Amino acid sequence: MNIFNRISSGILALLLAAVTLGGCSATNDTPLFVESNRKGGEAEAPVKDVPSDILSTQKAFSNVSKKVTPSVVNISTVSRKKFVQPFFETNPLFEDFFGAPQTRRNKSLGSGFLISKDGYIVTNDHVVRDAESVQVKLSNDKIYDAKVVGGDQKTDIAVIKITATDLPTAVLGDSDKLDVGQWAIAIGNPFGLDRTMTVGVISATGRSNMGIETYENFIQTDASINPGNSGGPLLNVYGEVIGINTAIVAAGQGIGFAIPINMAKPIFSQLIQKGSVSRGYMGVTIQPVTEELAQSFGLKQAKGALVNDVIKGGPADKAGIRQGDIITALNGNEVKDPSHLQRLVAEAGTGKVATFSIFRDGKALAVSLTLASADSMPQKAQRADRGGHQQKGEADLLGLVVDNAEEGDGVAVVDVLRNGAAAEAGIKRGDVIVSINRKRTPSLAEYTRAIQQAGQTGSVMALVRRGNASIYFALRIK
Repeated sequence: MNIFNRISSGILALLLAAVTLGGCSATNDTPLFVESNRKGGEAEAPVKDVPSDILSTQKAFSNVSKKVTPSVVNISTVSRKKFVQPFFETNPLFEDFFGAPQTRRNKSLGSGFLISKDGYIVTNDHVVRDAESVQVKLSNDKIYDAKVVGGDQKTDIAVIKITATDLPTAVLGDSDKLDVGQWAIAIGNPFGLDRTMTVGVISATGRSNMGIETYENFIQTDASINPGNSGGPLLNVYGEVIGINTAIVAAGQGIGFAIPINMAKPIFSQLIQKGSVSRGYMGVTIQPVTEELAQSFGLKQAKGALVNDVIKGGPADKAGIRQGDIITALNGNEVKDPSHLQRLVAEAGTGKVATFSIFRDGKALAVSLTLASADSMPQKAQRADRGGHQQKGEADLLGLVVDNAEEGDGVAVVDVLRNGAAAEAGIKRGDVIVSINRKRTPSLAEYTRAIQQAGQTGSVMALVRRGNASIYFALRIK
């Protein structure tokens, strides 16, 4: 009886609800929502006249997504890394008792893009480095196992390959023709969100000295780049690949970096052809040209790369390039700074004759040399020039106390006065001063004589050896 009562009560409640809803429908004709007449409703859109350029831009972005997304792939990797407690790491005998150190499987996600119909894919080296297995998912959701063809850590570029045919490929553009303010479009796999597209502009070009890679020439963009975007394409409004998305500034927003495609092409071409990358090498160490150094050398503008050491027996040494030369151009390309020269030499290739524009003793010279392979670079640089010996003295006009150098190769800095010219320039205790105003100082007597002569002009250019490196310093005598 109780069950019957509960069922009857439920049916009665449903009937009352139906009557109530029916009453609402019968007495109130107001629709629950307003629908646009662009979708078959009766209401007009809030904005009737959208500017044609906005509609064109919107359509352009949609077209880029439709045309390019099929060539963008999602990459997932699995790698194993040892997980060792510090105590066990320093006590190998415990391995016999407890067994080998455990490994931990790490999974990561990234992006890439197809450059050939038969399955070659360009991505970042850090996406696939040390991967135990690599899988690629295409835009049609097909999944393939991939093998790593080769990677280059110095530029963070890698190539992987899947076994397939007739695949959609990306079209490579010209990153040398980019201007700040142009549209930039990123497509990738951020946080595992497949085929995500973000839009921004080219914020800057030629970004270097970022501490990200050895060879840097980054495109900076504010198109959103997040973890998982690495290796995906940066595109222009034509859908052409202009860069490879690589890094972000974690503490900032809207600051992402991409490798220019023109810089990447010779790298991934070599990786496909031989699995590794060969770079040019000239055999010098270099430093930036500051305003003070430019003035000391008689150079009108602070640009180029100052040669502070020449490797004995290297291509530059054989060609006659000297310590103190300022390299201003390579094969007609103006050298902006040391990192720019480093990249130009690397890209010039091995066995190629390169012409360097040199500023020496107030004159412009041209020197040609055959670039060697960077693989032949000696582990320790051997300097082409040597100096002499000397003895201890008191603080001089530069605020330095010097002594005999153990190697007999200049003046050893024993102490640096806190407020002296040398301290302000950055000279440190333990440095060895090799020359003053381009005159060798193998002994204390010659060093003292050079300092006295410099005191008459008020400016000093010192060549300092610090460890295996040589550095020029421009100082003002107070």
